[in-house]
Amino acid sequence: MVRLGFIIGFIALLGALLSGLAAYRVHDQELALDRIALARAIDVHASLVQERSTERELLARVASGLFRAPSVLKPNMLEPLRSAIYAFKTDFVVAGWVARLRPSELAAAQNAIAAAGFPKPQIRDYNDQPIDPASLTQPIDVLMDLEPRSDETKTLPGRSYDQDPVRNAMLTRARIEKRSVASDPIPLLSGKGPIGIIVAAPVIPEGATEPVGFITFSYELASLMLTNDDLSLFSVALKDPRKEGSELVANDQGVVSTRMASDGPAPSATRTVSFGGRDWQLGYYAKTNSARRAEQTAIIVAAIGFAITAMVCGLFGYVAYNNLRLSREIQVRIGFERRLTAVIDELNHRVKNILAVIQSIVTRTLRHGSDIDVARELLIGRIHAMSNVVSLLSESQWQGVKLKGLFEARAIPHADRIAVSGPDIAVSARAAQSLSLLFFELASHSDEGLSLVGKHPHITANWTVTGEEPETVFHFRWEEFNTSEATRRPDSDFGLILLDRVAPEALGGNAKRYFTDVSYVYELTAPMETVVDMTERDRTDKISAPVRPPK
Repeated sequence: MVRLGFIIGFIALLGALLSGLAAYRVHDQELALDRIALARAIDVHASLVQERSTERELLARVASGLFRAPSVLKPNMLEPLRSAIYAFKTDFVVAGWVARLRPSELAAAQNAIAAAGFPKPQIRDYNDQPIDPASLTQPIDVLMDLEPRSDETKTLPGRSYDQDPVRNAMLTRARIEKRSVASDPIPLLSGKGPIGIIVAAPVIPEGATEPVGFITFSYELASLMLTNDDLSLFSVALKDPRKEGSELVANDQGVVSTRMASDGPAPSATRTVSFGGRDWQLGYYAKTNSARRAEQTAIIVAAIGFAITAMVCGLFGYVAYNNLRLSREIQVRIGFERRLTAVIDELNHRVKNILAVIQSIVTRTLRHGSDIDVARELLIGRIHAMSNVVSLLSESQWQGVKLKGLFEARAIPHADRIAVSGPDIAVSARAAQSLSLLFFELASHSDEGLSLVGKHPHITANWTVTGEEPETVFHFRWEEFNTSEATRRPDSDFGLILLDRVAPEALGGNAKRYFTDVSYVYELTAPMETVVDMTERDRTDKISAPVRPPK
């Protein structure tokens, strides 16, 4: 049997090693393939974003190069460029002409805006408040014309960008650097509009050194940098240049929102794209956990390997086991015979004990019974009490009996009128037999003294366990109220022997009984090691344990 186990164990170990090696290789391959696929997809997306951004920036440069600033302010300044702008690219939100006006030119600019058909031609700040030309000492940037024109955009011309920190910073940088410049992410059209980016290209007339204005194009951030399909391997986030540690992300509807980068995992990869003279950092987050996916695949491979190993081991073990089955059956039969012999010996021992107790009960009851009817009732009750405790012990396979179970009505007279209290302990078979007869004897002699007061019982039986292991002590107290020595039926000779000598000696303790002014009391004290006989329980456990063949 040992040799068979060694061979099966060797086969199982070899199969487990091979399965683990295969799972390890599959894990590494899957992880490498996922990483390569993710890196390629990220590179393709970053290239598309860069290409898209370059085209938009090129549109602004071409438009500013084609724009010819007139010597006087005119309406519809974008009219000559309209066809070229829409032919080149049509995904911008608003294209605008921002003129750099001196204070003396504000009146003419206001007339030009009115002549173009815009409803609010008055020159005003970005908060829509009128501007007093006398308060100005230097040129200001004013939106003069835009495309497309709609009910939402027609109210924008006439606004100055000098009070808007984002747009003013963009135009100032474009004027100084004399190249196209992109703004920070900002709500377009209105404070609640879509988040986007504005790129401004300066218009510098030939021979001049300062721009006379700017051509601006605004683009939604979602379509410009954060576009992604549902089947992609990643989601895209843009590092927000306005706030350290925050990112801009777009949902399925293209709505851009801000989140803190520290609230989630680190990006799988980052890429940088250039747009409007600035570097924009894109963070890519894998939608699937490559490591977990590789682990799951490896687990499947390992499970298949283990299953094959188990099948091989099972077939080999089955064949080998059939060769050993007959010898094992013989060993089991021998074990059953030995166990049967031990059970018979134990049964004989317990039957002899029970018969001896019953013989003593019968002899002493009939010997000292002055009245045949009383003797008959006592004899039947005592044998019934013994039968009850034997039934309880049989149900528990002689593992002991719960002490409260000895107070059942079928074994003790007036059980329904006895108040029982105490810890739920299990007493040994020997103690159960003695205590069952003791309880019957006490209850059978208490009928003369029973008298109800209200609805409360007149007999109490309680027990406690005191002390520390292994010197715990069992205390039992029986008390019959509303009785006296004159009214209570005297105990029989057998009862006196049982109360004073048999029960205490069986439990290795001592007992006393006495009358108080209002009650009859019986007290029994014994060590717990005899009340709960572990030696007897161990012996019963050994007999009742299932038979196992020797290894």
